[in-house]
Amino acid sequence: MKVAETIGNVYLWKRQKTLFLCSKHAPLACYRKVFHWVESFDKWGCAVCFNTSELEEEVLKALLVWRVPTVLVVTKRFRDNYNVQIEQALKENRLLIMELKIEESDGKRFTARIRNQYVIDQVQHIVCGYINPNGSIFGLLAGHNNVTYLVDRKALKAAEPKPKPFRWTVAEDKRLLRMFYEDMGIHAIHRAINRPYSTIYRRIKALTMNDEVLKGREFEDYVVDFFDLPHNTQLALKEWRGDKALTGIYPENNSAPDLIFEYDGQRFAIECKWRNHMPKDIEKELLPSDKQHFFLQYAKEYSLPVYMLLGIGGLPSDPDRLHLAPITGPLSLTALLQNEISTSSDILRQIQSVESKQKQFPQHVYELRKLYPNAYKPWCEEENNLLAKLRKEGKTVKDLSTLFQRNSGGIRSRLRKLGVE
Repeated sequence: MKVAETIGNVYLWKRQKTLFLCSKHAPLACYRKVFHWVESFDKWGCAVCFNTSELEEEVLKALLVWRVPTVLVVTKRFRDNYNVQIEQALKENRLLIMELKIEESDGKRFTARIRNQYVIDQVQHIVCGYINPNGSIFGLLAGHNNVTYLVDRKALKAAEPKPKPFRWTVAEDKRLLRMFYEDMGIHAIHRAINRPYSTIYRRIKALTMNDEVLKGREFEDYVVDFFDLPHNTQLALKEWRGDKALTGIYPENNSAPDLIFEYDGQRFAIECKWRNHMPKDIEKELLPSDKQHFFLQYAKEYSLPVYMLLGIGGLPSDPDRLHLAPITGPLSLTALLQNEISTSSDILRQIQSVESKQKQFPQHVYELRKLYPNAYKPWCEEENNLLAKLRKEGKTVKDLSTLFQRNSGGIRSRLRKLGVE
């Protein structure tokens, strides 16, 4: 790994540097502590950050608005030349944009892990926002004593303040849009308007989305509220993939189901659709055959059932009827029509019933995965390399079991296969 190109004040790299790291999918509940760290940053030092996830992008904006000397590390040619805050920071010599490139002699394909490791070795301190214990960053930081964790995972259960029950005023909308288009970031908007981050995100999307995307997102919001998560302790929302597109260009993860839930230790996925009227042709009007095939592959790969939840009539935020059907083959219009549901309990009962019939593993595997979520799952090459490395560094089987979220028997078995005892 080497520095291929720089833009801005190169002398910032000689300061005491603090790297901000976070996992790709960070819950909004952690934003408050992260932005408090930004506001309290010692400007005699220098913040280092990436710009590859939603929270990292917002932290970069907050650092620039707060006038913190910052190094932005990128791995492709920097193209955001018209960002107002970046342009101003470059003029004032408080920003360095550094492009990294893999060296040919390394003979490796570039990965975020290689980038992270390179930057970690160059900084004096590391500050972490939300870190997924099953992700690569968690393992990468093992053994480092210069790490500060801002977010206590238990503390995330304390939710954000409830949104104001008041409508957005025209003045608030104007202020939000002006700050949004000036690249001020969600934290500056939060301070100016005094509404929770989640409410601001929803309002930005409501004001900037096209009508069709907005209807889909409104129905997803309805579905999440329909499950009444705050009062159902056995149910948790694990992933929420909002559809994004630009003039017909769609990211690959748009093909994945919209929502991933976990109920009593078992996960299930839901694809959300809302229509004014019940469609006559599922494949043409609702779910093309190639996407149905993808969902079947997705269910097989991740060992979880995928369901279609269809809202009919009314508004996306308040449909007249809800219909549910498992996607276990070509989706049947008859199955949707026959299975109208009225409460979230109806859905959970059906999912439990289907799961009990379709379990592909012995019961002890499911029980074990409640304690070790990765038990009996395949090992990837990256995990193999990290396991061998940490074992050679002296990590105990118990340490490795906690790190990789696998039982001690699985760890010992993998070590033997790798020839590392």
